Amino acid sequence: MNRIRVVQTLEKISKIGATANGMERIAYSEAERQAKQFVREQCEQLGMTVREDEAGNLIARKEGIDPSLPAVAVGSHLDTVYNGGKYDGTLGVIAGLEIVRMLAEEEINTLHPVELIAFACEESARFNASTLGSKAMTGFLDLDSLRSLKDKDDRSIQEVVAEQGLEFESMTNAARSKEDIKVFLELHIEQGSKLIDRNKTIGVVTGIAAPMRLSLTIDGKSSHSGTTGMKNRSDAFLAAAELSLIVEKAALAEEQYETVATVGVVDVLPGAMNVVPGKSSLKIDIRSTNGESRKRVLAAIKQEIERVEQSRNVKVTIDWKTEEEPVMMDEMLVKKMATICENRRIPYSFLPSGAGHDSMYMAKRWPTALLFVPSVDGLSHHPDEFTEAGDIMTGIGVMKEAVLAYAIEVNNKSKRRKA
Repeated sequence: MNRIRVVQTLEKISKIGATANGMERIAYSEAERQAKQFVREQCEQLGMTVREDEAGNLIARKEGIDPSLPAVAVGSHLDTVYNGGKYDGTLGVIAGLEIVRMLAEEEINTLHPVELIAFACEESARFNASTLGSKAMTGFLDLDSLRSLKDKDDRSIQEVVAEQGLEFESMTNAARSKEDIKVFLELHIEQGSKLIDRNKTIGVVTGIAAPMRLSLTIDGKSSHSGTTGMKNRSDAFLAAAELSLIVEKAALAEEQYETVATVGVVDVLPGAMNVVPGKSSLKIDIRSTNGESRKRVLAAIKQEIERVEQSRNVKVTIDWKTEEEPVMMDEMLVKKMATICENRRIPYSFLPSGAGHDSMYMAKRWPTALLFVPSVDGLSHHPDEFTEAGDIMTGIGVMKEAVLAYAIEVNNKSKRRKA
C-alpha cells in the first residue's frame, strides 16, 4: 500500500468543490462531474474499462481471467452535503482505486472481475432524496416519487440530470442483473464516536438503520404578541417545541435498541417578533435497526399529538410519512471481515450503522459488507471531518484481503519471480 499516494489522491479530489465553508460537491453538479472525471482518468490509466450508467454511476472494471463470472465490486460515493467534509463517501472510492493500483503493481490476476463503483446522489442534501444511484442499480428507483423534486434554487431534478447528459426517464435502465455482481464491499468513515470510545480501528457493520420520516404541520392562530394573554394563545411554535421534546423522550425510551430520533427542520410562520406564531411545521427522522422499536417511537409521538392539540388549542396534521426497512449485512461477509481483522490482530467491533449508505440498497440484491474506520470526534457532514491516515490504510488493507478472497487470486507474477 502506498500511504502517500492515498493521501495525495484524497487531496486532489478534495480540491474539487472546495469552498471556504467546506466541501460542496452536491449531487449531479459540475463539481461532482469533475470528481468522477478525475476517477475515470485514474482508472483508465490502470487499463480499466470505464462507463457511466443511465443514473450517473461511474463503473470501472478490471477484467478477470473469466470475464463471464460476476464481479467483486468495491465503492461508495463522491457527492457531498452542503458545507461537508472530504472523507464521507470519497474515502470508499479512493479505497477501491488504491486496491486496483496495488493489484496492478503486484501483478495480481483474479479469476473474477473487480469493479470500482462511484455512486451518484448518495446524499439527500440537494433533493431530499438519497441513494438514487444505488437504488437505480438495484432496481429500486421510483421515478414517480422524484418527478416533483426541486433543489433549493428551485431547479427540478429532470433539469439537473439533463445537464449531466442523462435522461430522467431512462435512469431505471441502470438496473443490473443479480448475476452481474458476486459481492459488494464499502469502506466508510464511522460518522460517530463508537470506535474511538471503544479504542477500535475497524467497525464491522452488522446492519443499517433505515429512516422513517414524517412531516407535521401545526395550525394555531396568529395574534398580537402584546395584546394576547398567555392563556388565550394558540401558539403553533410552542406546540412544535413540545412535540420536539416528545420526539426526544420517545427515542430515549428505546435507547437499548440504539434507536434515535431527530427534529431536523422547524419552520415558524409568520416569523415576526411581535406576532404569536400561527403555523409551524416539523420534519422528523427516526432511525433504528429494530423495526418494532422504531414503530414504538412513532406510536408515542402520535399518542402525544392528541394531548398537545387539546392543551395548546392547535391542530396537528401528519402531512406525509416515508418508511424504509432496516437492512442487515450478509452474515458470511460479516464473519469474513471479522476473521481478517482477527488474523491481522486489528482491534475491531461489531456495530450497527445509524446512517444510510449505498450498501443499504446493494445488500438487497447482492451479498454486501460495510466497514467503518474511526472519524475523529465522531464528526461527519462537517468541514472538520477527519480520519487518521493510518486508520485509512488499515481499512484498505482489510478490504484488499476481502477482495482477493472473493475475486480469487489465480497468480502473482511478482511472487513467482522472487521464488
